[in-house]
Amino acid sequence: MGQNIGGFDRAVRICIGSLMVAIALFSSFELAIWGWIGALPLASGIVRRCPAYSLLGISTYRND
Repeated sequence: MGQNIGGFDRAVRICIGSLMVAIALFSSFELAIWGWIGALPLASGIVRRCPAYSLLGISTYRND
């Protein structure tokens, strides 16, 4: 199982995921539930692998 998330895509996922997790940590209960969804893009950005991309045959990773 190779990587399928490129550099820019990875940076965006990590930033958005971190922001959503921060919202979950420092907000009311209603927003916190939605904020924890940010763990998914954060994790996929860290490991550079997205299961949805694999199913759809998409890859933004460039092997330089």
